[in-house]
Amino acid sequence: MIMKHIGFLALFCIFGAICGFAQSDLQPAAIVNLIRSEPITVKQFRTEVEKMERAAGRSLTEREQRDILDLMINERLVIQAAERDRVTVSESEVNQQINQLRAQMVQTIGRQPTDAEFNQAVKNETGLEMPAFREQMRRQLLVQKYLTSKKQSLFESIRVPTEQDILNTYNLARANFVRPDTVRFSMIQVAYGENAASKLRAKELVDRLDREIGSNPSKFDEAVLRGQSPNSGYQAGDGGFLPRNMEAAQVVGPEFINTAFSLRQGEVSKTLEGARGYQIIKVTETYAMKNLELDDIFQLGTRMTVRDYIGNVLLQERQQAILTQATQELVSELRAGRTFQIFERNLNW
Repeated sequence: MIMKHIGFLALFCIFGAICGFAQSDLQPAAIVNLIRSEPITVKQFRTEVEKMERAAGRSLTEREQRDILDLMINERLVIQAAERDRVTVSESEVNQQINQLRAQMVQTIGRQPTDAEFNQAVKNETGLEMPAFREQMRRQLLVQKYLTSKKQSLFESIRVPTEQDILNTYNLARANFVRPDTVRFSMIQVAYGENAASKLRAKELVDRLDREIGSNPSKFDEAVLRGQSPNSGYQAGDGGFLPRNMEAAQVVGPEFINTAFSLRQGEVSKTLEGARGYQIIKVTETYAMKNLELDDIFQLGTRMTVRDYIGNVLLQERQQAILTQATQELVSELRAGRTFQIFERNLNW
């Protein structure tokens, strides 16, 4: 009988501990009360802190944790204010933002992603399933829309950089506007696979391609075209622009970059062993190192000149300064009075 009582007591204690933990999770870290009472639970706060800690790879300080709570309070204040002032975001506006993200993914992978691929990319990047991501996007758009509507005069005051502004910035940073030796290349890559057997098959395929192509650029181009087929067994296409600098060498490896810059335009390399597969490349364009003037192309493959680049940077800096000012003003206005409460005793877990 005593043993039964002890067992029951232990079970009761465990159950009590679980209930206590659950209750502490549901306790408020803060309550926002602009048009209605909306709690931020300890669990919600802790989830955000842990997410930021994973991203930072370290524990956050108490000050950093408090900054996160302040951001959570600010977002809810703005969303309640938007509701009060009847500012809304439509599904079509959310869809437009989602479609822009899809378009960016198209540029990265060279084709339209499937819904499953896009959803997985979103989850890999944000940790959210698509319904939760759409809700997060809606909230962000609502905050931006409300901020813009309430502080419209500030945003309208942003001045577009003048030619003199651009010239002054260029003269100060002129030494930094240098394009290193650069090549553009086309590449065939046969992936190693996941085991020794697949790597052996990859070696047999690349050896066959190497014998077929030799040093003949036309044969290389034919092999690249075949590589567009999903059943070719290898990937092929434009490899983009490769600058001769330490950063690029760290990405592609010294053997790759040395080989690329040893080739003349139109020449084909022998087989290279990269980090993920066997490679054969052909240089398609070459550019010598150059000190860039205002009307020179800043980024190869685009029409953006140095003048365009500087103008964009200056404009973004001014926009960011106004955004910071507008955000601070709006938050100060919404925090005035008794619009929120923080429960200090619940912030330690």
